[in-house]
Amino acid sequence: MRVLVTGGAGFIGSHVVTALAAAGHESVVLDALLPSAHPGGTPTELPGDRVVVGDVRDREAVADALAGVDAVCHQAAMVGLGKEFADAPLYVGCNDLGTAVLLAEMAAAGVRDLVLAGSMVVYGEGRYACPRHGTVRPGPRAEADLRAGDFEPRCPDCGAELTPGLVAEDAPVDPRNVYASTKLAQEHLAAAWARATDGRAVSLRYHNVYGPGMPRDTPYAGVASFFRSALARGEAPRVYEDGGQRRDFVHVRDVAAANTVALEAVRQRRPASFAAYNTGSGEPHTIGEMAAALAGAYGGPDPVVTGEYRLGDVRHVTADSRALREELGWRPRVPFADGMEDFAAAPLRGSGSPLRDTGCRREGIAVTLPGA
Repeated sequence: MRVLVTGGAGFIGSHVVTALAAAGHESVVLDALLPSAHPGGTPTELPGDRVVVGDVRDREAVADALAGVDAVCHQAAMVGLGKEFADAPLYVGCNDLGTAVLLAEMAAAGVRDLVLAGSMVVYGEGRYACPRHGTVRPGPRAEADLRAGDFEPRCPDCGAELTPGLVAEDAPVDPRNVYASTKLAQEHLAAAWARATDGRAVSLRYHNVYGPGMPRDTPYAGVASFFRSALARGEAPRVYEDGGQRRDFVHVRDVAAANTVALEAVRQRRPASFAAYNTGSGEPHTIGEMAAALAGAYGGPDPVVTGEYRLGDVRHVTADSRALREELGWRPRVPFADGMEDFAAAPLRGSGSPLRDTGCRREGIAVTLPGA
């Protein structure tokens, strides 16, 4: 199988290319090869069997990259919460316009198999149980509560304390910020493309991906990169809220393996049209636990819990990834403790700006972002 990997020289994309090669597949990489993602100049050795340098929103570049391709693995995206709402046009332009251009060119080229880098952020808050009302969906947390240090969502019916649980793919979607909204729109575009073209699309809803090659020192990166970057500077990781936020930290090699499994499934006409799968380790941990484990593996300094917060963040969201395991046969292989040891010793990419896997440009200047 020959696979186009958009953003294939970026954090997650480069690991996907490696995993595809190990499984005996060829890769074509569409990437902008941005200086922010490759400090010191373009690498002498690039991933993939063929590289097309270009923006995912450039129809000619995308058409060139699709020549002779059997399937597409779409990783290029702008990720993270962003700094302010003024970032919204960049998110929508890269994530949604870029995806629309890619899908239109796939339709024209007759390429009918797609795996999309989705995200758990489409759910908003995770699953919660109230002792009186069962499963409930709390709304966004009020800023007054966050300022007062009251971080836990309450039952919207009775105000009782809630017990967080695992989110399955049939949970209602409730995107809480611009990035989340664009990731949901990507899924809707992929589903519409699959229906219109008799194609097959899988969205892998990544949880908190971490591992070797994450960009450092960017306000758009994930929390694991924030902490690892601080440690590299000799500073203590700064943990927001009280550190009790629950997440599912999944190693990038496991995510790359999930992409390979999903690509092989769509080539076998599974699913029939569109399906989304949670992609997490199955081992929920708090952000405070992750910071402590990473700092311990790195050799300190110890994390500092700040009580700070960001509007738009959710308190708890962790995955139920049984469907991906049972239907497609994927298994995460990297335990949390081993993954943190690996990440603590791994090099990071040089400072970047907001494009995850280098497939988009801003005003003629290429920029890059880390994984979701």
